[in-house]
Amino acid sequence: MMTTKKSFPQPKTYGPLGNLPLIDKEKPIQSFMKLAKELGPIYQFQFPGRTSTFVSSASLVAEITNEKRFDKKVGPVLQKVRAFGGDGLFTSETNEKNWKKAHNILLPSFSQQAMKGYHNKMVDLATQLIQKWARLNPDEEIDVPEDMTRLTLDTIGLCGFDFRFNSFYRETNHEFVDAMVRALDEAMNQSQRLGVQDKLMVRSKKQFKEDIDYMFSLVDGLIADRKKNGDQGEDDLLAHMLKGKDPETGEPLDDENIRFQIITFLIAGHETTSGLLSFTLYYLMNNPDKLAKAQEEVDRVVGDAIPDYKQVKQLKYVRMILNESLRLWPTAPAFSLYAKEDTTLNGEYQVEKGDEFTLLLPELHRDKSIWGDNVEDFVPERFEDPSSIPLHAYKPFGNGQRACIGQQFSLHEATLVLGMIIQHFDLIDHSNYQLDVKETLTLKPDNLKMKVKQRKESISFAVPASEANEKEKKKAPVAVENAHGTPLLVLYGSNLGTAEGIARDLAETGRQQGFSTNVAPLNDYVNELPENGAVLIVSASYNGNSPDNADEFVQWLEQMEVGAVNGVQYAVFGCGDRNWANTYQRIPSLIDEQLANKGAQRIAETGFGDASDDFEGDYEKWEATLWPSLAEAMNIELNENNSENSSISMSFVSGVSDTPLARTHHAFTAIINRNVELQHTESGRSTRHIELMLPDGVTYQEGDHVGILPQNSDEMVERVLDRFSLNGHDSCTLNWRFRESSPSSY
Repeated sequence: MMTTKKSFPQPKTYGPLGNLPLIDKEKPIQSFMKLAKELGPIYQFQFPGRTSTFVSSASLVAEITNEKRFDKKVGPVLQKVRAFGGDGLFTSETNEKNWKKAHNILLPSFSQQAMKGYHNKMVDLATQLIQKWARLNPDEEIDVPEDMTRLTLDTIGLCGFDFRFNSFYRETNHEFVDAMVRALDEAMNQSQRLGVQDKLMVRSKKQFKEDIDYMFSLVDGLIADRKKNGDQGEDDLLAHMLKGKDPETGEPLDDENIRFQIITFLIAGHETTSGLLSFTLYYLMNNPDKLAKAQEEVDRVVGDAIPDYKQVKQLKYVRMILNESLRLWPTAPAFSLYAKEDTTLNGEYQVEKGDEFTLLLPELHRDKSIWGDNVEDFVPERFEDPSSIPLHAYKPFGNGQRACIGQQFSLHEATLVLGMIIQHFDLIDHSNYQLDVKETLTLKPDNLKMKVKQRKESISFAVPASEANEKEKKKAPVAVENAHGTPLLVLYGSNLGTAEGIARDLAETGRQQGFSTNVAPLNDYVNELPENGAVLIVSASYNGNSPDNADEFVQWLEQMEVGAVNGVQYAVFGCGDRNWANTYQRIPSLIDEQLANKGAQRIAETGFGDASDDFEGDYEKWEATLWPSLAEAMNIELNENNSENSSISMSFVSGVSDTPLARTHHAFTAIINRNVELQHTESGRSTRHIELMLPDGVTYQEGDHVGILPQNSDEMVERVLDRFSLNGHDSCTLNWRFRESSPSSY
């Protein structure tokens, strides 16, 4: 018997204009939210020439975000943004070649290890913001969205492309910001115009082209400069795009796509985060109890110093505040999906292949069946137990494989910045501001102003010494004496590079302990796990799914018969983030469970590292028990000599050498033309006027700083050379290895 399917609700229609007159063109998202309240969690909206279906209930979103049935659709506004975003990650369809290629190449740029590398640069810019606010007079007000935009643009510019917009040294916005904002506004406006209207907008289209040309020019200059200077050891987004190759195809990105990716990151990497911080400051001003609770946490965890990487991870309540802000006003408020096949929704609505749906996130995040009746209240405590929040009910960063690649970057930056703001200031709502949400491609509170009051008489910007702010300590390869040669296979499943890095560290430690080690992706050992020796497995999950280099292995495990891996001895360490509670450690746990159920022997306790907490501590505790467990299971003695002896060696290198410190800072040699003392001798102070002759090709601009690398005097150098009978044309290289008295001290 045929079942009649429901038709979608639809608002009043106005002839050829469809439902368009119901929409406030300045606030379309809020108009669609209003219609959702009137018509329910799913309704159709008729634009001139096209129809959209809006969805906002968790139960329906659970179906539409099923990646087997639906995939991302670049909607009408993003189609217009393609004029300057091209086939960048945000504006490309999943089946476009460059999306997958760029996604594979750029994933390591957002690993946990990459975040550690970005941390100090984020601190650099956050400090500029704090210093600016600290120097304001008591009655001066702050334009919150403007300062947040300055901060986040500078942060993505410096971390991603080693480019300083120096926004805090300017009276007005950088030209890129003005061009970008106008272009985004025009893209949104074009998507709402009738065809005839659009053709008449000659002046707007001329400005649109000029803004795009300016953005292209700036970004092409960044690429050209980096290529001209060659590889200087940079480890940022631009370096990964220029040097990286897709592990699946072996192909690099071309310059045009790199241009589009840079523009994508400059837009998405700062617009959304600046909106998030602005909304958050608004809510904290209006919820002093939440502000006080956050300040207590920051004072306890950080004290008066600048937060290091690990301390930022410990700011749990600050992160909950950000999550709640994203619930109420997700700054990227909607995304579209299309049906990959004929299907139904909720068993009630007929869906044909190709039908499109737009997820209205602010309304999804107000679904009372998930969040309760107080959905409009600001309650960060909702996120105390992330496992209580269904995955399909909270989507501020998109869905599945098309989720925002930079979400960890954004949240680390926002947690650091918010932590430093509330560490140093009380927030004052001096004008009784009423929230007015401004819409472009993203959402921000319009014209939000506030004042601040310093919580401390003085502000210290001394960066604490910690392992998070030091360069990664590498174990120098050394010869192993009396190696027992027991086979040790270390396998990894890793999209972002963290799990692979741990696997290689384990293999090197194992080698020093006398094992014969080998490292490989999990997919290389489908149906090939050895019974001889031991197997260590390090894996992450990616949106709850297997990493790309582990999917075949996991599928094999699930399909194999009981007893297929009898004789295999193994241990597992999982990499995850508890903020994604519904999928936390899913793949490592699945691998561990399947191996044990199919006959393999677990020889060490399974370890789990939480990237939102003390990941390094989790790993160190697990590793400390791993090697004794391996030794007992393998009936061997560990090669303690090679793990405990300290050594240092020196080698001399003839020929040309350079100074690593100078290379790190892109230093150059300059001639001092003038050096004049400006203070009177009796003042006891010194202020000098210095004029430098810069070498060809080196320029400067307002706000730049001059750093001087010191040089020993010729007299001192000659004394050392004579004392030790050294050749002044040689350089020496020091290699050292420290005895580890404990997992964390050297």
